[in-house]
Amino acid sequence: MRYIPYVNIKMGTKSHMKYSTGNTLPLTQLPFGMASFCPQTEVIKGREGWFFNPDLPVVEGIRLTHQPSPWIRDYGAFLFTPQNDIISDRADMTASGYKIKDAVMRPDYMRLRLLRWGCDFELTPTERGCAFRLSLDTDRDSFLSFLPVMGNYTYRYDEKNDILLGSTDGHSQDEARDFKTYIAVKLLDGCVDKCRIAFRGEGEAACAHIGIKGKIVEGRVAISYISEEMALYTLERECKDKSFEELRQEAEDNWEEKLHRIEAVCEDEQRLSTFYSCMYRVFLFPHKAYEIDKNGEMVHYTPKTGKVSYGVRYTDTGFWDTSRTLFPLYSIIARDEYADMLRGFVNDYLECGWLPRWPSIGEVGCMPSTLIDCTIADAVVKGIGDRELWENALKGMINHAENESEDRRYGRNGALAYKKYGYVPKNLQKESVNLTLDAAYGDWCIATVAEKLGYGNIYGEYIKRANNYKNLFDPVSGFMRGRDEDGKMSEDFDPCIWGGDYTEGSAWQNSFWVPHDIEGLCRLYGGKDLLLKKLDKLLCEPPVYRVHGYGGEIHEMTEMATVDFGQCAISNQPSFHIPYLYGYLGETKKCRDVVKRMCDELFSAEGGFPGDEDNGSMSAWYIFSCMGMYPICPGKDEYVHIEPLFDEININGKMFYRKGE
Repeated sequence: MRYIPYVNIKMGTKSHMKYSTGNTLPLTQLPFGMASFCPQTEVIKGREGWFFNPDLPVVEGIRLTHQPSPWIRDYGAFLFTPQNDIISDRADMTASGYKIKDAVMRPDYMRLRLLRWGCDFELTPTERGCAFRLSLDTDRDSFLSFLPVMGNYTYRYDEKNDILLGSTDGHSQDEARDFKTYIAVKLLDGCVDKCRIAFRGEGEAACAHIGIKGKIVEGRVAISYISEEMALYTLERECKDKSFEELRQEAEDNWEEKLHRIEAVCEDEQRLSTFYSCMYRVFLFPHKAYEIDKNGEMVHYTPKTGKVSYGVRYTDTGFWDTSRTLFPLYSIIARDEYADMLRGFVNDYLECGWLPRWPSIGEVGCMPSTLIDCTIADAVVKGIGDRELWENALKGMINHAENESEDRRYGRNGALAYKKYGYVPKNLQKESVNLTLDAAYGDWCIATVAEKLGYGNIYGEYIKRANNYKNLFDPVSGFMRGRDEDGKMSEDFDPCIWGGDYTEGSAWQNSFWVPHDIEGLCRLYGGKDLLLKKLDKLLCEPPVYRVHGYGGEIHEMTEMATVDFGQCAISNQPSFHIPYLYGYLGETKKCRDVVKRMCDELFSAEGGFPGDEDNGSMSAWYIFSCMGMYPICPGKDEYVHIEPLFDEININGKMFYRKGE
């Protein structure tokens, strides 16, 4: 059975800054590939991250992109398109109509009919580039144009080898010293009209126009973050002597292998489409950011120093999002890849002094805390990696638990205050409740790894700190609340106020994040039954929100309020585990009923997601929910189980569930 036909890569793309159904891009790329490709429909100032509109039948070109989220924006981007009418140097002037219903957009292959240029544009990805084919039905002089997106560009043409060489230093909110993306574009023999090669502008306006001839034009693309020479070598290594169809078959086989790691049987074709669209999403990020040199060594650009280092590197993932569901899913269906990624994350620590928090190509650090702690603990507990890797990971975890960086993009914000007070004081740091709860969980993760490695003294210290979540519990209101340096809570408390002491939510969404000690949380409430009553109230409470902490409405507020699940904002990560607390506390039927409603009402391949998909995290939540299991606490090898939503499930080729058995 083939699963690619079930995948809708446009799931979640019909989004807006003010309302998200995923905030995704329809990426044609290999699993975890270094180069992604996406049609660019329009770029609006102030909304540059939303450059694809699935309802707009216009394409400015095909973008080579690395964008992990519209909020993070892109880096190393190139835009290319055929032209044969009025030749423009500006993307907004190269727009061509295309018929949305006739377009083929799959993980492994893209085909668009560009009406203005009289051209079929086909593309299939390689790991660090692509192969493309243009089929023209016009006699007009045609060009393949490379147009600016972001940053400063350079171009030159190697006439001897018929290769276009270019570079851009474009990147967004991260720290990336001396960063450049190099590109090598090889048009196959006989496709270039050497008398019609033009370079225009410089810097941010630089572009290249390569005259092409013939009705069928084929090319190969490769990129590097290291050098022009590395891009050329990668071009030869990945594409040499392989036809377009051979490369396309390799891409298809690669994707089918990944999608087959979970084989689901169900009569509901729409659910299967949603499921495999989510399976596609979980294999997009993080992106590989390492290359293979001529000696077969893995090497990578190091953003902190600008130097080249040995070993693997991965980027474009935010652990505040992905640590809760995505990496626990990898521990089941992508263990080898998980170990490789962890090596890359530890390499970041060894090279720059800090474990990554939100890398895109360099560290962005846009979300609070260091939830990579539970990604490490989960791997260690499940035997993913080796002792040397775990030892270095533990050093990185302890470093950000004990120290604070001058650059707020790195480490735990408020780490020193947390050490001093046992919580992060609200008058010293915004989002103090989330920072405290995440730190307590992170401390438990450190204790878990230390125990596995036999460091009893470290275990003893951090297992005590793991109880610091209790310092913020208010028994009167039944919520986690911020305290100042003197230990005082605000007198005027409203659990519906978003922001301030909380991250992307209010006290309702953020007070139940104690995954490592749910039994202790029960005791704070006076027992399991009283915690269950609080959860019942959460799901029945009107979805009221007050914007005080943000000053205006953010899209997460809108998304919570427009669905019928009370204060449970399943549209965002802090609420992911809340329905499963029912299952953990013995209310299995109620858990299954709530989860099934969420899956049925809020997820669909055509309609999208209930909020930002966030690099596979929400897709992984849906996959776990369909399989009837949930990793309630990454770092523990245990799951909450409910009845699956499929008739049969095979994982890694082995029977996991069959209805009635």
